[in-house]
Amino acid sequence: MLPSAEPVALAMVVILGVIVAWDAWWLTRQHIDIPSFGVLPNNGFAWKSEQQHEVLRQWANLGSMAAMIALPWGFASFSDTPILYVILWDVLLSLHIISLLVPKRYAVTATHLFADGQRYEWKRLVLAKRQPKKRIMLLRKGWGPFGPLPLGGSREDLDQAAERIIAILIPDEEE
Repeated sequence: MLPSAEPVALAMVVILGVIVAWDAWWLTRQHIDIPSFGVLPNNGFAWKSEQQHEVLRQWANLGSMAAMIALPWGFASFSDTPILYVILWDVLLSLHIISLLVPKRYAVTATHLFADGQRYEWKRLVLAKRQPKKRIMLLRKGWGPFGPLPLGGSREDLDQAAERIIAILIPDEEE
């Protein structure tokens, strides 16, 4: 026998709430890690994206979340799920969508990449062989297909960041 819809709905809303809170924490964290933009000491560089870059970067996530907002309405009536949970789900998913579209802060230092509020050691990253035209695509080692780490920003900022990233990840073989 299947469990009642209400405890399942409550569990899903709580899990989504934790995800939204986690994302909000990382978004605030990026302001601490990257307080300013431009050239940093030791040839580092910090920049930020704009909302249009985040839309381009997150297009697949936005589409799947639109479906996730709509689908529960079709199932709620025949599963006897209280409508309150469907509304809470949609509010939380809407907040998550907003967090995806907030411009992000990025920084390249000699030891780390700062992206999405997190710090990645260079030894855990590799440049993707095929680079998109409007982003820099890094891959997280060991993550397989779940490892893309796209970096957004203006073309000028991405060009400066790419120079530094290439210098770190693909050192001159002459040395």
